Amino acid sequence: MKLCVFDFDSTLMDGETIDFLARPLGLEEKVAGITEKAMAGELDFFESLTTRVSLLKGLEQSKVDEICQNLPYMPGAKETITALKKLGYTVIVFSGGFRNATSYAKDILGYDADFSNILHQREGVLTGLVGGDMMFDFSKGDMIVRIQNLLGIDRKDTMVVGDGANDRSMFEHADTRVAFCAKDILKKEANIIIDTKDLTQILKEL
Repeated sequence: MKLCVFDFDSTLMDGETIDFLARPLGLEEKVAGITEKAMAGELDFFESLTTRVSLLKGLEQSKVDEICQNLPYMPGAKETITALKKLGYTVIVFSGGFRNATSYAKDILGYDADFSNILHQREGVLTGLVGGDMMFDFSKGDMIVRIQNLLGIDRKDTMVVGDGANDRSMFEHADTRVAFCAKDILKKEANIIIDTKDLTQILKEL
């Protein structure tokens, strides 16, 4: 058995879910600016996440679901996951984004499980609060170790794929580290760098 962990936003999905959610509120540019700095490692991830989610207060849950069910997936995402599973990989997604997007995409893209965050809502409207599995800069590293222990998989049989600063913690626990269209801060931690938006390029490195 082998393990492959993908980031979701800007890796399996072409863009950042929270930026799409900010669009109907007229806040896309403001939120995207914070996202950019967070992914470059210039801001604390937890603080940047809670700040961005607070700006979504008042957005209807139905609108969130509509947006999350119409996100653009990265070219080659489904094909790559299908191929990895045929090679014996368990494929998991870690996302600092949201369950509305990652759980919906699970059946479309074919990965085995997703760990992400939950947007708090009351009476069908976002409150601006958030909680979940991937709230901190260290969350992905913490979770990958627990999953490796659970499945009995070593770092030599682990591949990770991501693009931003909050992926660094999981890169510490895998021998195959793919920086996909990534920020410079993550490329420094990678041993495979792919700069074209085609996830099938990963398969050539196996």
